[in-house]
Amino acid sequence: MDRSSRSVIDKVKGARTILDRLSPPLGLLPQLKDAFSIQQSPIWMDSTTTEYCKKIEDIMGGPDKVAELTVSRCFERFSVNQIAKIYRTNPEGYKLTERISLVSSFFVSLFLEGKYASIDPSDGSGMNAMHLKSKTWIKEIVEYAGGSELIEKLGTIQPAHSITGHISKYFQKRYGFHDSCLIVTASGDNPCTLAGLKLNTGDIAISLGTSSTLFGPILNPVPSADEGNIMCNPINPDGYMGMICYKNGALARELIRDEFANKSWDTFSNYLKETPAGNNGFIGFFFPEQEIIPSVKGLYYFNEKDQLIQSLSHPKLYIRAIVESQLLSMYVHSQNIGLKVTQGVLVTGGSAKNQEILQVISDVFGVPVFTGSQSNSASLGAAYKAVQGKACHHAVRFVEFRDVVGTTSFKKSNLPNLDNHNLYKNLSVRYKGLEEKVLLQFSKSPSKL
Repeated sequence: MDRSSRSVIDKVKGARTILDRLSPPLGLLPQLKDAFSIQQSPIWMDSTTTEYCKKIEDIMGGPDKVAELTVSRCFERFSVNQIAKIYRTNPEGYKLTERISLVSSFFVSLFLEGKYASIDPSDGSGMNAMHLKSKTWIKEIVEYAGGSELIEKLGTIQPAHSITGHISKYFQKRYGFHDSCLIVTASGDNPCTLAGLKLNTGDIAISLGTSSTLFGPILNPVPSADEGNIMCNPINPDGYMGMICYKNGALARELIRDEFANKSWDTFSNYLKETPAGNNGFIGFFFPEQEIIPSVKGLYYFNEKDQLIQSLSHPKLYIRAIVESQLLSMYVHSQNIGLKVTQGVLVTGGSAKNQEILQVISDVFGVPVFTGSQSNSASLGAAYKAVQGKACHHAVRFVEFRDVVGTTSFKKSNLPNLDNHNLYKNLSVRYKGLEEKVLLQFSKSPSKL
């Protein structure tokens, strides 16, 4: 499944009995074929639940109130809205359902002896159903989504570092696991990626892939209906993590490279080096695809007087404009949700090889940039979490993540030019104002590329 999946997997009544009676000579597939009440679970791309999102927001007093409680407005892909749809469109399937799991807790249930796994707060906070502060289900939302029985179907929420039980006899006999093997509560892929990169408070990670993603730990989150997502931190029970996703990442940069830099990354990099920080006052917004934040599509250019113009005067200006605008957006919106970067930025993805882009990142955020190769960071983070969970179990107290697994192995790549950083701090104020202008312009006349 996709790494951003918030799928709901439903298990038919009696499924726990099936799990407890698994035969070691046989694989899981033939033994679990009748264990699911919903054969095709929705994934993160599903957007057919708008009416249920709106109803929940109405019940709770609007999208801002939902965001205040659950850390984001209602999103169609989030689990509680998908549950609400199944509850109403497939009542028989819902009635047969014994347990509703996220992908993370489902797989732990497969390993456990004699009980279902709990959902952890980090994955639970991506459901639109969990109270961010108390880490409990919100009664009004849950009862609307699935009636009074839904809380039982969801089960309790359990800390991400806690031991949830021992491995089942099936896995002991079939695969040779020792009967003392402990099972730690699972987290989702994005929270585990934070763990895999060993991010500490003051760090953020930026992935410069086809789309772009920024995420990092937060101590004092600022939930908003209009900003990125906030989740509980899987390695710090008192902390949170923020995440902002952009559709227009590398593909938008490649579009500008092809048109204005002769389809050459070398030319792209040279143009970036040859133009000054701040781009002589020119700012661009590059959204060939409908963006998430801001919700806009189109290309918009502004001169140093904040006037909307049709084009820029030189190809070099487009190159610096797209790099600066993408990074200023990250800078502005990460601050808006409470992400304060004081230590460093870990950069991954294809564009992490471009030294000129890395230097602009360092200058915009005013901290060193670190790069490195960390494949399968979500899987590695899950393994790190298991080590932390075992340490907490044996110490009979919470043990800090860094005390168990250490700190990041990424290498320092770039240092900030503080003069440029001060320039970008001032420019970010202009950027915010122009983004609002673009939103207004788009609402009046949706741009067609």
